Amino acid sequence: MTDIDIARGANKKNIMDIAKSLDIPEEKLILYGNDKAKIRPFSGEKDGKLILVTATSPTPYGEGKTTVSIGLSDALFKLRKSVVAVLREPSMGPVFGMKGGATGGGYSQVVPMEDINLHFTGDFHAISAANNLLCAAIDNHILKGNALQIEKVTFKRCLDVNDRELRDIELKNRNEEFTITAASEIMALFCLASSLDDLRERLGNIVIGYTRNKKFVYAKDLNIVGALMVLLKDAFLPNLVQTLENTPVLIHGGPFANIAHGCNSVVATKLGLSVADYVITEAGFGADLGAEKFFDIKCRSAKLKPDCIVLVTTLKSLYYNGDGKLDFSNLQAHIDNLFLYTNHIIVCVNRYDGDSDDDIAKLQEYCHSQGIFCEVSVAYRDGGDGAISLAQKVLELTKENSTFQLLYDDTLSITDKILKVAQEIYHAKDVVYSDRAKESLANLEDNNIVNLPICVAKTQYSLSDDAKKLGSPRDYTITVRDLVLYNGAGFITVLLGNIMTMPGLPTVPNYEKIDLDCNGNIVGLF
Repeated sequence: MTDIDIARGANKKNIMDIAKSLDIPEEKLILYGNDKAKIRPFSGEKDGKLILVTATSPTPYGEGKTTVSIGLSDALFKLRKSVVAVLREPSMGPVFGMKGGATGGGYSQVVPMEDINLHFTGDFHAISAANNLLCAAIDNHILKGNALQIEKVTFKRCLDVNDRELRDIELKNRNEEFTITAASEIMALFCLASSLDDLRERLGNIVIGYTRNKKFVYAKDLNIVGALMVLLKDAFLPNLVQTLENTPVLIHGGPFANIAHGCNSVVATKLGLSVADYVITEAGFGADLGAEKFFDIKCRSAKLKPDCIVLVTTLKSLYYNGDGKLDFSNLQAHIDNLFLYTNHIIVCVNRYDGDSDDDIAKLQEYCHSQGIFCEVSVAYRDGGDGAISLAQKVLELTKENSTFQLLYDDTLSITDKILKVAQEIYHAKDVVYSDRAKESLANLEDNNIVNLPICVAKTQYSLSDDAKKLGSPRDYTITVRDLVLYNGAGFITVLLGNIMTMPGLPTVPNYEKIDLDCNGNIVGLF
């Protein structure tokens, strides 16, 4: 059966029963039918353990972080533990483009998968609407006299669709480029805000442009923050759904990890930690992107501390990064990187049908020689039962206190932060800057914007800024193309290589497979 067939046959519980299992009062729910709900502001009395699921460098086959995250949650649930998974919302760009949906797969899924992968509860649309209302207000202000003396507009329009033609458009008075909603600043700050008051402040602090004297102009200068809050007030409430095995799941926010910080919302994570003993969350793409940003941006901002890291890999990935040979160099690079932050790491092999027992044994032996647990997950095939051994190791490791530290201090200069990440995480030798990047850097320093963390936007397929450098590249030079201030989100985006903030569609997009059958059922969604 296909993923959508399996999901459609799920024996779902009423969402009020799922909420009750977390001791969330019924009056805190805003129901969207009987299988999904938003949760009004609420905090339980628990102080849960936070488990992050990340991965080795992505390949065209996929590594299965979400599938493992869901399977691990179901396994802990089967072991009668209080657990909730806290995940990102899928962007419709990849759903109709190349990657597909993001609700897991096989018998390790979140439901209702069609709704979650498409419009869900409208959060992405609210974020797009708020973003584009701000853009309209900027241009209206300029047209009506430009009292703020905006010389250059830096805030971009967004859309939750892969559309490469919007990378460069001509407006009446300037050229502009769209970004995809998942990479927008409002998505980023939405996911980092800890409360409605914090959201309001972050929205007001968005830098929309600057004057002829290079002084920043802010969104709050347009008296628009109240209107943006109205558009975002319902979207800011976390969404409650369930797995195929009725394990509770919070899904909220969806920033990309190769462009933005790649983590679900702070409010959903903190809600999860207050209502369950174990919270399973994930960070997008490989550990060099998602995990680094989870630590250095999200944990820094929200004062979070992970209790355990699950590093997902596959034999396909090890062969792909080893140029056709079973090679552990990419895996080892990610292990080394994670040990810079914490001492509680488990390698999880997301096993495919047809994987060699001998290769699995070699991988486990390698990990054990490094003093690291290595467990196999077949949750795709067997649901929670397929991740029991992984769950048991997580329980064992989280009984002990973990160490945790950030990679760099806020007080470092922007260039020192970039060099630190480049050398320690990407294993580069040096960093060079384009003329445009040097100009942007000077502007940030002139405006005393130096104490923010950095958010690197680069290819997900390599530890480096070159997608063709597989495995564990070393001693190369990274090129910074530009720096973009996300002042409301509270970080500086560093653009490397040819990374685009508006993806394009592949030669054969997923939308060609998606349709409604004669009974009105969606087909081809995965």
